[in-house]
Amino acid sequence: MIRSILPAPVRHFARAVTADIRGATLPEFGVVLPTFLVLLFGIYDVGQGIYAQSVLQGAIQDAGRDAGLESGSGATAQIDQYVKSQMGPIAITNPNYTIERKNYFEFSKVGQPEVFTDANDNDAYDSDECFVDENANQQWDDDVGKSGVGGANDVQVYTVTVEYDRVFPLWKLIGGDERSTVSASTMLRNQPFGAQATRVSTQICPED
Repeated sequence: MIRSILPAPVRHFARAVTADIRGATLPEFGVVLPTFLVLLFGIYDVGQGIYAQSVLQGAIQDAGRDAGLESGSGATAQIDQYVKSQMGPIAITNPNYTIERKNYFEFSKVGQPEVFTDANDNDAYDSDECFVDENANQQWDDDVGKSGVGGANDVQVYTVTVEYDRVFPLWKLIGGDERSTVSASTMLRNQPFGAQATRVSTQICPED
């Protein structure tokens, strides 16, 4: 009804404007672009973490074999540097390395706590309870491992943790951490380059 009373040139112009959709893609692109960028950055961030984890695991597998040799105890700095050099091509920013070596008499001891007398049946060690000191440090530990590479035939656990800055600030949008962390470990028995040293366990009870 309204169009019928409009002059013909105005009606033609109105039809041309309403039929022209050439500029519609611009606002659509403006809506899609932020979502696409967040998705792209997220994929890159996750992908970098997976790749870093894979490279780190492979590096410490190689380094662990060298650590199990007779010369391993005197080459820990070189072994650690090898692992760091393998992480270099990933282009991680401000890396911070935490390296831990523990050794055990046998595989069944890995990650096990020292035995203690649970006097009050609370399934936890209390400072007034007796315990078996297996790593000769005169205190109860939740892991019986000794620090270092160990000796011949000892079981060695080599763990490397790397913390680094995320490339994109996606963490700000999702409430995450600015730093990302990957960790890997390898467990192997040292070479039999000599007789395995006997480990003496001592029961310690608190003084009355």
